[in-house]
Amino acid sequence: MTLASSAENRLSPKRLGAYSLHMSSTSPAPGKSRPADVVNEEIRALWMRAEGQLTVEQRQQYQELVTEWAEAVREEIVKAA
Repeated sequence: MTLASSAENRLSPKRLGAYSLHMSSTSPAPGKSRPADVVNEEIRALWMRAEGQLTVEQRQQYQELVTEWAEAVREEIVKAA
């Protein structure tokens, strides 16, 4: 494995950004999402397991979790309004 291919397979949180909007096929149905704080804990656990460097597979999981988290935050804001 070359240095370049190794870098392509691992991505840091800074390079990924926090606002990826990739839709997950495993996301809960609208109105049935988990609370944002629960999803946030899962995101934190993912980063801890990855030691700050995500593989391509973990990046996909991260994108799905961020999308789920954003949906949960929106639902919480709508409920509060």
